[in-house]
Amino acid sequence: MKVQSIILSLTALASGHSIFQKVSVNGVDQGQLKGVRAPDSDYPIQNVNDGAFACNKDLKHLDSTVITVPSGAKVGAWWGHVIGGAQSANDADNPIAKSHKGPIIVYLAKVDNAATAQPNGLKWFKVAEDGLSNGQWAVDKMIANNGWHYFTLPSCVAPGDYLMRVELIALHGAQMPGQAQFYMECAQIRVTGSGTNTGSNFVSFPGAYKSNDPGIQVNIYDNSGNPYMGGKQYKIPGPPVLTC
Repeated sequence: MKVQSIILSLTALASGHSIFQKVSVNGVDQGQLKGVRAPDSDYPIQNVNDGAFACNKDLKHLDSTVITVPSGAKVGAWWGHVIGGAQSANDADNPIAKSHKGPIIVYLAKVDNAATAQPNGLKWFKVAEDGLSNGQWAVDKMIANNGWHYFTLPSCVAPGDYLMRVELIALHGAQMPGQAQFYMECAQIRVTGSGTNTGSNFVSFPGAYKSNDPGIQVNIYDNSGNPYMGGKQYKIPGPPVLTC
């Protein structure tokens, strides 16, 4: 337990935060901050009831691009320590500090015009999630992929404009109440294809999570201080993923 306490103290001091700031579609990079609403700050939100919990606060980068995404496409979300990526040469915390283990989750909300839609009051449904599997967190995979997190957009999603909310939850301090760190931004997308599903199991942001949900207030460490749940299963917060 002493080793675990030391690791918890060290990770609490870490400031290797991250910003979602780029999208790829079937391997094609759509460009830096194209169609993505992002702040300059890489700091997380820690209050699940924060009024800006849908797409983050103090947004400075507001591009009018709406990214075309065919249903069934392989979509990439790129994360960087600060806007542009590394904060400095040999930035060990780019795209995020290795200590910031946790899941990455993707939601959609149907809107009339993705370029101008406001994020509050929308109905969100989950289209992808990756937590802990085979001893590897989604964040570990993202770091190994040089900041890219990949998922497949369900093939049954109906055509139209959506806000796409990509969320990373860092759990290095989550054994303490209110210490999970939420990083999220929203991209503006236009789904094409022949799908007919407009979502299910809708949630609101804020409102979808409680601070004591088992995937939010959780000790991810074993007695040796290793951050991989000690063989226990991790429960990703939020509703089930849309199934086609």
